[in-house]
Amino acid sequence: MLLQRCHTFISDLNHRLCRLVSWLTLLMVLLVFAIVVLRYGFNLGWIAMQESALYLHAMVFLLGAAHTLKADEHVRVDIFYRKASAATQARIDIGGTLFLLVPVNLYILIVGWEYAAKSWALLEGSGEAGGLPLVFVLKTLIPLFALTMLLQGVAHIISCLLSLKQDDH
Repeated sequence: MLLQRCHTFISDLNHRLCRLVSWLTLLMVLLVFAIVVLRYGFNLGWIAMQESALYLHAMVFLLGAAHTLKADEHVRVDIFYRKASAATQARIDIGGTLFLLVPVNLYILIVGWEYAAKSWALLEGSGEAGGLPLVFVLKTLIPLFALTMLLQGVAHIISCLLSLKQDDH
């Protein structure tokens, strides 16, 4: 049951990441609320605060994407899928994962890794006066997104294979 343990490990990892994203979402909402109140209520504003909201927004979407895939809440063109049997759906999911999700995310991982590595080499910061000196951390989210999507893709393939195996019995 190595496949089952691998699936469980990846699912648990994405679940923990989802819980982090939930807290980051709350933090982002509170921060944006504070930005608006300070801006329009007191005529105060800081670039670093606005960039923090941008960073949190990026974290929520890039780190939450794998959980969205796990929860089957992603966009799907299901012309045939919805009416197909569970076995056919599993085969379609395996094909889609192998021929679409994996190649696209491998490309994003490779390109994103180089992009983030260059930013880390420079310890790239904001181009704005008073901005956050953490652009390199923001750019690291790109390969991290691709990695979590690939891992969830592997977990999804395992899940499909296990369901096909159960259908055979």
